[in-house]
Amino acid sequence: MRYYRTVTDGQPRLLARADDTAYDLTAARSSVTSFTDLAHVADVAGVVVDDVATGLFDDAAAVEPPDAADCTAPVVDEVWAAGVTYEISEQAREAESGMPEMYLDVYEAERPEIFFKATPSRVVGPGEAVGIRGDSEWDVPEPELGIVLHDGDVVGYTVGNDVSSRSIEGANPLYLPQAKIYDRSCSLGPCVATPDSVGDPHDLEMTMTVERDGERQYEGATSTGEMVRTCEELVSFLTRHNSIPETTVLLTGTSLVPEEGFTLRPSDRIDVDIEDIGRLSNTVATV
Repeated sequence: MRYYRTVTDGQPRLLARADDTAYDLTAARSSVTSFTDLAHVADVAGVVVDDVATGLFDDAAAVEPPDAADCTAPVVDEVWAAGVTYEISEQAREAESGMPEMYLDVYEAERPEIFFKATPSRVVGPGEAVGIRGDSEWDVPEPELGIVLHDGDVVGYTVGNDVSSRSIEGANPLYLPQAKIYDRSCSLGPCVATPDSVGDPHDLEMTMTVERDGERQYEGATSTGEMVRTCEELVSFLTRHNSIPETTVLLTGTSLVPEEGFTLRPSDRIDVDIEDIGRLSNTVATV
């Protein structure tokens, strides 16, 4: 199933979509307003999230499947990210940096690159503007599969955009936090898809387009099968000696990198599609 969070009359609601029918779970239980609420109950009951949702269907109102643009970002406590998990990502990081051997070493090493990405206040949802820094000259979107964790266990997947300043990171790898963590630097959505609905997370088609003034500036496609790390491996390294909050998203890296010379501009539109999850659309603004 896929779970969407919307807001009606100022009140958050959680919708579950099974095939072509959506159910308003908040109408069945007013305390259920986020995917985290379901995951918490499932954890206590020792069942999967979809079982909890199915048990609410009889009391839930059937509604039209939501438009992605009407959804908000999933409720999360933290967002982390992995880097250099695809060959093209490694090549792009080499191209931007004066110390390319660092990225090659990570690409080939046992330990992956894991870094903190965003607090909830820095995350935007579908239809909102992602940010590019006013002190950066080279800014790119990075479309990524997001692993949704509850108490460290994989409970779903979402679409993420790890917006980054390549000029700041390229100036010195020690500037990575400034290149990655700032206002509106991350978008998530439009839903959380549970593992049963996604199937193999290492075999999903991913596409991204960037449009400016009605003209396409970038178009690319790849598969998560091109990752050199597995989701299980990345989660394992994230949670080693590191207590993560109840609901955490781990972005798994990108292989769709616009060519050198391309940079995001205000009012651009970014569309990221991941098979069996959905489309995440955002505009761009300077922060």
